[in-house]
Amino acid sequence: MIIRRYLVKQVVSTSLVVIALLTLIMMGGRLIKFFGVAAQGRLDTSILFSIIGYRLPEFLTLILPLGFFIGLMLVFGRLYVDHEMAVMNGSGISRNQLGRLLIPLTVVFLAVQTVLMVWMSPWGLRKFEELTTNQAVRTGFDLVRPKEFISSGPYTIYAGDLSEDRRNLKDVFFYQRAEKPGKPDVMILAKEATRVEVANETASIVDLSEGRRYEIFPGTPKYTQAEFQSYRLRLESDKEAKFESAEVEALPIGKLWNNRTDPVVASELGWRIFVPFSIVTALMLAIALCEVSPRQGRYLKLFPALLIFASLIVALMAVKTRVSKDEMGIWAYPLVLVVYGIAGALFSRKQKLAPKIKKRIQQARS
Repeated sequence: MIIRRYLVKQVVSTSLVVIALLTLIMMGGRLIKFFGVAAQGRLDTSILFSIIGYRLPEFLTLILPLGFFIGLMLVFGRLYVDHEMAVMNGSGISRNQLGRLLIPLTVVFLAVQTVLMVWMSPWGLRKFEELTTNQAVRTGFDLVRPKEFISSGPYTIYAGDLSEDRRNLKDVFFYQRAEKPGKPDVMILAKEATRVEVANETASIVDLSEGRRYEIFPGTPKYTQAEFQSYRLRLESDKEAKFESAEVEALPIGKLWNNRTDPVVASELGWRIFVPFSIVTALMLAIALCEVSPRQGRYLKLFPALLIFASLIVALMAVKTRVSKDEMGIWAYPLVLVVYGIAGALFSRKQKLAPKIKKRIQQARS
């Protein structure tokens, strides 16, 4: 049908533009954050775009329904503003019939959203965690740059020179703040430092030679000093440098199903199964809320409609939190979607219901 092809083309093109714009805004903010971490030396700049790529499916799970809804609102609003809707209504095609013509496209978006939430997003989170754990988490002497003071967690490190393989440092200064009050800070000056590879060791092991070690009590003149020819230093991983995804959110759907009796797992399982159907609810709400007067412009109702659809997403997130705390069952997800779907169906009939309601009110007053 010509009308269906026309509508599908308009909705797809508009939705893709909106999705691309929203993705650029959200990912741009996250990329700036990662650049800040990389500037501190705690993240390898070569893996920045790999990290963004792995996180992209997670962002799209929220952007896709919103972009589809905005695309529908803009397209139907333009039909009203350009009087195309009036021509279609005059030809016997109602707004609800136009909505039914978009059901196949809605099913396609629903399938894409399901793939993103059930498979792509968890896979991306697992790859992201693997990448940041194996390559981006940098500790201790991994951060050192020649003739610069580098801070990482409780450590401050300086080296006058550094070998190309980053194993040997010259003229080393090391300062470690005390973890607990009343404990001394540690300062070490050494002529040379050599990294030591130890199997199955997450910390950095460094052998220092020809130096002095000080224990300093801040705020007091008290300190201790010791000279050494050789001293082995162990630097624990900087926990603040880790990028950890929630374990449950990264689990495959099969593992979630096998452990569905756990409230946290049940909340994530319900989120992946039912939230994709927000695409269908988006179609129902857009059909109900898109009507505008040609003089008003197609953007008049866009902001209120966005608030309504955003409230749906917020409600689903609130349900996820409640289910994870075992305060609700997984049935709450479809209940929220049904309530909003019914509201959309009622709004779409407001032109028929409004005169009857107004007449009832007038009769009650008289």
